[in-house]
Amino acid sequence: MESNSGDHAENGRHTDGPSLKKPKPSLLPITAAEIRSEFAHHDPAVARINNGSFGCCPSSVFAAQYQWQLLFIRQPDHFYINLLQPSILRSRLLVKDLINADDVDEVSLVDNATTAAAIVLQQISWAFFQGSFSKGDVVVMLHYAYGSVKKSIHAYVSRAGGHVIEVPLPFPVSSDDEIIDEFRKALAFGKSNGRRVRLAVIDHITSMPSVVIPVKVLTRICREEGVDQVFIDAAHAIGNVEIDVKDIGADFYTSNLHKWFFCPPAVAFLYSRKCTASADLHHPVVSDRYGRGLPLESGWIGTRDYSAQLVVPSAVEFVNRFEGGIDGIRKSNHEKVVEMGNMLAEAWGTYTGSPPEMCCSMIMVGMPGCLGVASSDDALKLRTHLRDEFQVEVPIYYNPPKAFEEQAEDSVSLVTGFARISHQVYNTVEDYYRFRDAINKLVHDGFTCRMLSS
Repeated sequence: MESNSGDHAENGRHTDGPSLKKPKPSLLPITAAEIRSEFAHHDPAVARINNGSFGCCPSSVFAAQYQWQLLFIRQPDHFYINLLQPSILRSRLLVKDLINADDVDEVSLVDNATTAAAIVLQQISWAFFQGSFSKGDVVVMLHYAYGSVKKSIHAYVSRAGGHVIEVPLPFPVSSDDEIIDEFRKALAFGKSNGRRVRLAVIDHITSMPSVVIPVKVLTRICREEGVDQVFIDAAHAIGNVEIDVKDIGADFYTSNLHKWFFCPPAVAFLYSRKCTASADLHHPVVSDRYGRGLPLESGWIGTRDYSAQLVVPSAVEFVNRFEGGIDGIRKSNHEKVVEMGNMLAEAWGTYTGSPPEMCCSMIMVGMPGCLGVASSDDALKLRTHLRDEFQVEVPIYYNPPKAFEEQAEDSVSLVTGFARISHQVYNTVEDYYRFRDAINKLVHDGFTCRMLSS
């Protein structure tokens, strides 16, 4: 951590804590050797092409986190009373600028996007219980919403008397129009019989399968159709796609900083646009900060390790070492993952799950049909097999065949398994070649998922 960012002793006295100045861009771009050094803690035996699941954190940011942890251990009273809140504020100010929010009070730091979803859905649940919303009013979400968020929606909304509608999305997908058409149909159904659509939960980037969703267009449609509130679950977004919350226009927007923005786990931001609904947002862990606004409530939920929230400035300094900063990283990752996705699809005689403009730093690649991925369980077993036998870490998605595909004569060539590959700054082309060669060997050996025990 930089010398003005902590509580270092000077002549037996404590300094005033972190400066609120913005991190400066690096004068010299980071070298390939320095990138390797920053991620030397990764297992060198593993082709890690799954940054999307857990992200990554460079050594320099881990070192900064350790310094914050030492500050707490060394003098916890001074840390909590004098340093913690100004340091969280510094991180929030940086996030505010990164996402183009109007006011730092619109930005709260929480553990992860799942926590942010609970905060928003808790407010919706209260509205049902208090009678502000009528029984049977609707919450709309995408069919490919993240599993824990889907369960949270049912837990908070269905139990409170709300009706949940899932928007069916096509996959593979070829254009935004396919998504927009399905979304319009779901809203129309939600408004039938005089019901009100109270909330739309929209992913910015779906997790599995991974597709970039036209959130600005869908938010505009929600406004036109009288949807009360719009919540964008953008767990994968910051550091992966451009974010302008004012331009998107949603009421709530969350993204994990530990997936694609190089923070250690776990930290996310929740943006809540200044409006009537945001005034009633509260952290589900209640402390003595309750009622003082969500940013302060989230900034104190009892004794715990807050260091992941405090190293956002160090993560910004890290990305500024790259040419073009985070924009340059995003552009490079996107170009390389598309290149690698096309290389794999060509090697296997398959195709990618969406066009490049609907991909980010992740892309879905069809796997040879002869592997026989016939269920989500098969997909999980194949993933484990690739990890254990080939040291390749990559998630596999089972895409059930359509009725007309099941009746096709050449069922062996039917693509039902898709790999979600990621690209981050530490990846090399050899990681993807290893994956390619592993699948080619399985095909050559006549392997099918039926050979794997449960």
